Amino acid sequence: QVQLVESGGGLVKPGGSLRLSCEATGSIFRQNTMGWYRQTAGAQRELVADITRVGMRTYADSVKGRFSITRLNSGHTIYLQMNNLKPEDTAVYYCKLRNGDSSEYWGQGTQVTVFS
Repeated sequence: QVQLVESGGGLVKPGGSLRLSCEATGSIFRQNTMGWYRQTAGAQRELVADITRVGMRTYADSVKGRFSITRLNSGHTIYLQMNNLKPEDTAVYYCKLRNGDSSEYWGQGTQVTVFS
């Protein structure tokens, strides 16, 4: 089993910044991918950004140039630095780990609200 603990959500004005953190513990394969997804009411969960164990990154077009995902080499902790936040970034953000055996695990979610 794998457990994911997220932190860092909150309220921010447009143009502001937030940093999300996610730490994974448990039975984690060396090969894995961790990432951030987000979901609003009535919509499907969508990829924001992910990063492999060796640092290959993928970003949604809507966040390119504003968000940056990083990963600690020593463990299974990832960060999402979100700059120039917009109201449309408002969502519940979820951390996900895709393990080496293709099993997937999700965090509990953290709310990000961008409002004037």
